[in-house]
Amino acid sequence: MVRRLFLAASVSTAAVLAATAAHAQTTPNTPTDTAPSGTIKPAPSDNGSTGEAAGQDDVVVTGIRASLEASIEAKRQSSVIADIISAEDIGKFPDKNVAEALQRVPGIVINREFGEGERVSLRGTAPNLTKTLVNGHGIATADWFILDQQAATRSFNYLTLPAEIVGQLDVYKSPQADVEEGGIGGAINVHTRHPLDLPRWSINAAAQAVYSERSDKFDPQGSGLISWKNDAGTFGVLVGGVYQKRRIRRDGAEVLGYQAGPANVGGAQIPSLIGSALFQQERERYGGNVELQFKPSDNLEIVATGLYSRFNASNFNQNFMAWGSNALGGGGTVTNATIVDDTVVKGTVTSRPAVDANGNRTDRAIVYDAIYRDAFAETWSGDLDLTYTFEGDGVLHLKGGLTRARGKTANQPFYEGGAAGSFTFDITGRVPQVSFTGADPTVPNNLNFDFSSLHQVGNTDKEKYAYVDFEQPVGGPISSIKVGGKYTDHDRNAYFWATTYGGFYLPLVSTGCAGRPCQSVDFAGGSLPDDFLSNLALPGTLTNYFNVDTGKLQSILNGQPAETRAHVLNPPENYSINEKTYGGYIMVKVGEPQVQGFHANIGLRMIHTEQTSRGNQLGVPAATPGAIDNPFGTYLPITVKREYTDFLPAVNVWFDLTQQLIFRLGAGRSIARPDYTDIVPRVSLNPGSLTGDGGDPNVQRYESDDYNASLEWYPDRETIFAAALYYKNIASYIVNRTDQEIFPVQTGTPNLARCSLVNAGQQLYNCLFDINRRSNGSGGSNFGVELQASRRIWGPFGAVVNYTYSDAKSDSGDPIPGNSKHSLNLTGYFENDWLSLRASYNYRSAFFINIDRASPLNQGSTDSLDASANLKITDYLSLTADAVNLTNTKILQYAGTETRFRARYDNGRIFFAGIRVKF
Repeated sequence: MVRRLFLAASVSTAAVLAATAAHAQTTPNTPTDTAPSGTIKPAPSDNGSTGEAAGQDDVVVTGIRASLEASIEAKRQSSVIADIISAEDIGKFPDKNVAEALQRVPGIVINREFGEGERVSLRGTAPNLTKTLVNGHGIATADWFILDQQAATRSFNYLTLPAEIVGQLDVYKSPQADVEEGGIGGAINVHTRHPLDLPRWSINAAAQAVYSERSDKFDPQGSGLISWKNDAGTFGVLVGGVYQKRRIRRDGAEVLGYQAGPANVGGAQIPSLIGSALFQQERERYGGNVELQFKPSDNLEIVATGLYSRFNASNFNQNFMAWGSNALGGGGTVTNATIVDDTVVKGTVTSRPAVDANGNRTDRAIVYDAIYRDAFAETWSGDLDLTYTFEGDGVLHLKGGLTRARGKTANQPFYEGGAAGSFTFDITGRVPQVSFTGADPTVPNNLNFDFSSLHQVGNTDKEKYAYVDFEQPVGGPISSIKVGGKYTDHDRNAYFWATTYGGFYLPLVSTGCAGRPCQSVDFAGGSLPDDFLSNLALPGTLTNYFNVDTGKLQSILNGQPAETRAHVLNPPENYSINEKTYGGYIMVKVGEPQVQGFHANIGLRMIHTEQTSRGNQLGVPAATPGAIDNPFGTYLPITVKREYTDFLPAVNVWFDLTQQLIFRLGAGRSIARPDYTDIVPRVSLNPGSLTGDGGDPNVQRYESDDYNASLEWYPDRETIFAAALYYKNIASYIVNRTDQEIFPVQTGTPNLARCSLVNAGQQLYNCLFDINRRSNGSGGSNFGVELQASRRIWGPFGAVVNYTYSDAKSDSGDPIPGNSKHSLNLTGYFENDWLSLRASYNYRSAFFINIDRASPLNQGSTDSLDASANLKITDYLSLTADAVNLTNTKILQYAGTETRFRARYDNGRIFFAGIRVKF
């Protein structure tokens, strides 16, 4: 129930660089369940025109100055708290997906962990607390990376949404009753383009060559759009498409987790795994959108929209590692240790000799993983939208549709080699330094072939939805009353089909290679890049080890008999959830549009959620009713149902203090539902580090009371100075609680300190895992300040600047995921009739990511300088050039304190050059 009444502040930060007709002004034709998004009317110029008239009501502005002028006026007139980026801006930035474009908005930060932004964090919250909409409704999402496929987050992966197919981006930062719930950080609405808003014939196309510095590869990309409408302007068709290819490489030095050391180091934390990691990937993104728009009269409009995007993301990851956790778990020793901040930062780790029945060494101090993943993610969306205006000016709006997505690792050939011995390490420098005794990393058969698998992993996401709303103008102090309802039916599934140790690996080490045992040398071929880790390494850093040939790896593993390659269900990592929502709202609008003075919208949104979670409990007694036998252990399918109702009030008020000064206040309650993976009975295991994470169907949603204020000064139509405050009172954060749980593991190299033998013939052990279970923790607060300025400085030169301070705290003192205390965006531009230049600098301070492998994962501050240039050859042809990460910024990660190094990654720079045509 509603606990408090609200009267607080709302902020509307500047819309950045809107170039085509932007949308933020409230009109009676506003679509349902999205922030009002009608046509913005640019400020009049001295001669009564701000651009080239495209129609009686539509104004298309061209050029940076004109686009800034339009966006400033949009902000000034808007009754919704929104930042806006238009399609033309996206094209002029070096941004190839929507997340990259959004980082230019005040309060938004991204993380380029693989060299390209994938998710966004808004106003000091984690990416899963921002709601993404497409044309006003939720969109299904899936992931390419195997860990994200298993995690099943609610945060949208923007890699599947190329920037070229987008018409406009709206960023909403304050609750409003008619805006879709689900984000306590805010909501982002992605608009595709409409043919009736464009000229009768509109053709746009672009082609570029891309050079990726680390991979030293050139690749192509292109996009195109064709739009047509009839002479009467009552029917139009738009078709857009995009193709992008990029071969990337990431060099990395990693420490994969920490654990308590033995007694002689006082239990100080010691690295579990120290590795030199090479990640290589071929990215191919293609997709398109189609829209049919029919407006036979001023009263009726029907729009049918379809969207498809696919992201092929096959990748190969190699990591040669010092395996401290296994060596020490088997009774090994640490000598010559140096301890700083309760961390063993230098020392020598030696495994304790152990042999199997055949006299083979089973102790390990060295491990090498090489994993190829045939992966992709794709998204479909289709909807039908109808708007009808009655004679009394009441507006009825109906929308319905279906959105689907899937992410899949269709094939994962996995090689693992290992060796006994010792290693000496030093993690005090910018990257670890490691030397090995007992094995030469460049000699394949110095490593035993210890393990192999051929798993399949993936997830699917689907939602059916229907919306209805009606707005009736009233007149007088109350300008209109708006009511609406919604229904959604959402299904999320995750699956893991695994090969088994006994069924797959043991035949490989028996007769898997032409009738003889496979050895490490059978997988070797080629070499690592000559410049591997060249921008990171210190003397003593491992920069060379034998290369696993992906062709041989796939050929050997996929060439095994069908019965060997057979997959079985991995019970704890298979789960599903169904979520149905029913809701509605009522909102009253106060004040006359376009009339200076006092304005407000006051509303209440009600939403009821029904949740059904299904998963599997592993390790139950065989006699348990309903239990199912499985090679991974006996398991019991579990179904948990729950439901809850939320009431979400929202108030937005703004005052025209003078013709140049506006003061805004607003308040509201918002919710964000937990990640799907958090609310299912499941667990995801990492047997190498004996860690994992799991969910709980009874985890409660996030809930926040939001208060906002802003003061905006418009000294002239090309300038804005604004200061905004926000405060989020969050009732409960969802946090990780580390429990120790026992799960069965088949392995020939067990950590004997945490594993006990169950079946010697099957090499089956019960092992103690550190499991991060999601649970409701204490509440907290986010307080922030946003400052911004946009102004033409002199002649063709201008600048856009914004800074955000975000102080996010939990009552328990736990760190808040995704929050950077400081973020800064600086854009400088030059534009005349034939040349356009922009340089954009982004900075975000250090932030906490999450608990990973039973230890904190933090990332240091990052900055990046990106640039773009457009040279106009004719009215129809332009040459383009773009550059990403000119600062060549490296990513630094650590575990709670910088003494505990976690990773440093080098993604390199990316350059683009091409042409753009427009008719």
